Amino acid sequence: MAVQPHLRKCFDAISKLEFALMEGTEPEGERVDLGKGLKARGNVEDWLGKVEEAMFASIRRLIKKNIKDFETSDLVTWVMVNASQIVLTICQMMWTRDVSNILKDNRTAVRNMRDFEQRSYLELSTLAAVVRGEIPKLARSTLCALITINVHARDMITEMVKKQVRDLLSFDWQKQLRYYWDMELDNCTVCMSNAVHCYGYEYLGACPRLVITPLTDRCYLCLMGALQLNLGGAPAGPAGTGKTETTKDLAKALAIQCVVFNCSDSLDYRMMGGFFSGLAQSGAWCCFDEFNRINIEVLSVIAQQLITIRNAKVQKVLGFHLK
Repeated sequence: MAVQPHLRKCFDAISKLEFALMEGTEPEGERVDLGKGLKARGNVEDWLGKVEEAMFASIRRLIKKNIKDFETSDLVTWVMVNASQIVLTICQMMWTRDVSNILKDNRTAVRNMRDFEQRSYLELSTLAAVVRGEIPKLARSTLCALITINVHARDMITEMVKKQVRDLLSFDWQKQLRYYWDMELDNCTVCMSNAVHCYGYEYLGACPRLVITPLTDRCYLCLMGALQLNLGGAPAGPAGTGKTETTKDLAKALAIQCVVFNCSDSLDYRMMGGFFSGLAQSGAWCCFDEFNRINIEVLSVIAQQLITIRNAKVQKVLGFHLK
C-alpha cells in the first residue's frame, strides 16, 4: 500500500492497484483487469516489474480478444463496455483493414472509397448524437477521443477520394498512421510510410487525444522515420505551437510512456546520464523541453552520451556503459 502514491510516477496512467480484485485503476475511474496469479510478494522492484508485465499482457490480450467482438457487436454498445485505449486501437485497426481491402482492387477502388466516405460521415453522425445524450462521464471521454481520431480518418478518406487514389502503394495511403494485427508476430504493429513499430501496450487510461492537423501529420511522419533510423526528433517553433503535445500524442498513438522534462542551466552531465540510463532500461520516451538552456560545455558531453546510446541501438546490444 505504501507504493500507491508513487504509481503515477512509475506508469503513464495507473493511479492505484486494487489488491482484492487485482485491477489497475486509472484517474478517470476506468478499471482494467490485470489477470490472476499476481501477488505482492518479495522486493518491491520485483513485483512492480511483474505489474508492468501484467499491464502489457492484459492490454495485448484485451485488444486481441475484442478484435473478434468488434465484428459481432453494435458499435456504440461495444464502445460503452470497453476501455478507451482498446476502443481507439481496434477502431484504427479496422479502419486500416477496410481501406486496404478497398485499395486492393484498382478497378473498383474509387467507387468503393466514395461509399466508404459516406459510411464514415454516417458513423460520425451516430457517435455525435450519442455524445449529445445522457451518458456516463467515462464513456463520454472515450467517445470524444474516438470522434477526434475518426474526424481525421474521414478527412483523409475525403482527400484520397479527391485525388482518386486507387493503389495500395500510393504515398497518399502510405503516409497515414496505419494499425495492423500482424499474424506472424501475433502482435499489433503501427506503420507510417516505411517505418514499422510494434505497439507498446503501455496503459494510457481514458485520456483525450490531440486534434490532428496537416502539420501534426508531417511531424508524425518525420518522427516515425527518425525512430526507424534509431534517431531522435527535435521539433522547432515558437512557444505554444504544440511541439511537446505532438510528441506526447505520438507516444500515445504507439502506447509508449512519455516523460516530459524541463531543462535548465543548472543541469549537468551526471543528471542527464542518470536520466538516459533510466530511459534506456525502461524503454520510455522523454521530451526535453527548453533543451537550448543547457550550458554549451554540458551539451558537448550530452552529445557523446546520445551517440553512445545511438550506437548501442544500431548494434542491438543488450547493454552498454554510459560515461
